[in-house]
Amino acid sequence: MSKRDYYEVLGINRNADQKEIKKAYRRLAQKYHPDRNPNDKQAEKRFREISEAYEILSVKEKRTAYDQFGHSGIEDGQTNNNFNTGFSDMFGDVFGDIFGSSNKRSNAPQRGSDLRYKLNIELEEAIYGKKINITLKKLVKCNRCNGNRSEPGYKTKYCPSCKGVGQIRMHQGFFSIQQTCNNCHGNGEIIDKSCIKCNGEGRINDKKKLSIKIPPGVDNGDRIRILGEGESGINGGKYGDLYVQIAIKPHKIFIREGKNLYCSIPINFVDAALGGVLEVPTLEGNQVKLKIPAGTQTGKQFRIKGKGVKSIRSNYPGDLLCKVIIETPINLNKNQKELLRKFQKSIEKKTF
Repeated sequence: MSKRDYYEVLGINRNADQKEIKKAYRRLAQKYHPDRNPNDKQAEKRFREISEAYEILSVKEKRTAYDQFGHSGIEDGQTNNNFNTGFSDMFGDVFGDIFGSSNKRSNAPQRGSDLRYKLNIELEEAIYGKKINITLKKLVKCNRCNGNRSEPGYKTKYCPSCKGVGQIRMHQGFFSIQQTCNNCHGNGEIIDKSCIKCNGEGRINDKKKLSIKIPPGVDNGDRIRILGEGESGINGGKYGDLYVQIAIKPHKIFIREGKNLYCSIPINFVDAALGGVLEVPTLEGNQVKLKIPAGTQTGKQFRIKGKGVKSIRSNYPGDLLCKVIIETPINLNKNQKELLRKFQKSIEKKTF
C-alpha cells in the first residue's frame, strides 16, 4: 500500500515554513495521541503517520530529498528504524511545555525565591523619606557547609545511576519518560555525610536586620526593590530579591491623594457669615493664613497652592485643599440665646 503525501498528512501547503509545520504537527498529535485515545488502533496508526511526516519535513535535508524524489528519496527503513529513538527527542522538543519533559540538570544552580515585606510608615516618613530598620526571616546559605549540603571534611560525588543529571529516562515503546532518580532524589549528587546544621539542605532559616531607605515621595502601595536580599539560591544559585511594599498609616489631620493633601477646617458661623482669616496647619508644622469670604457655606473647599507633597515621580508639589465645616455653638448662656432669637426674628422679617 502506497504512503500518503506527507504534506497531505499534516494538512499543509508544500511551501509551508517550519513554524507552520510544527504548529500543524502539534495540533494533530494532540488530537490522535494514544494517551487521549486508549485502545484506538486507528488513532495510533494516524499518530504514527503524523509523527513520521513531521520527522521528515522538520529536517531540512530530509525535506529537500522528499520534495525532489518523493518517498523514494528517503532511504528505505530510515524512518521506521529510527522511530523509537528519534521520536523521543522530537516528542520532548515539541511537547516539552505540555507534558513537562525537561533535559535540564536538576542539580544546576537555582536562583532563590523573591520575598515581600509590608512596611507600615507614617505619612511624614513617606513624604520626606527615612531610614527604617527591619528584621527579616528568610532562608540563607548554611554557614557550616557553605551551601554544598555536605558535612565539612566529606565530599560529594556524582550519582552513578543518573550520571549527575538527577533524572532517569525510560523507554516504553516509542515513548520516552523521564523520572526523578531514586538514588539521589533528583539532586544529581550523592552526599557521604549530610551537614548536621542544615540536614543536607544547604540552607537554614535565619533572621537578618536590614536598613531600608525610604525615598521621599513614596505613596501607598509603592514597592521598593532591594537586590539580593531575598532567599538563598540552591546549588550555588544567586539570592532572590526583596520587595518592600509601602503602607501609609492614617494621619490625624491630612488625607493624601497623589500629590494633594486634604483636610477639614472647623469655623464658627460668625466667621462663615461675615468672613475672616483662618490659620491652617501644614505638614511642615507651620501654619498658613486662609482668607474666608463672607457668606461661606459648610462644605466649601479652598485650595492652597504648593502646600501638598512632591511625589517620587515629580519635583513639583501638589496643593493643600481645605474643606470648611461650620460648627454649631453649644452651651450658650441666656444672653447669647436671646441674641440669637433676635437675630432669627430679624431674618424672618427681612424674608417676609
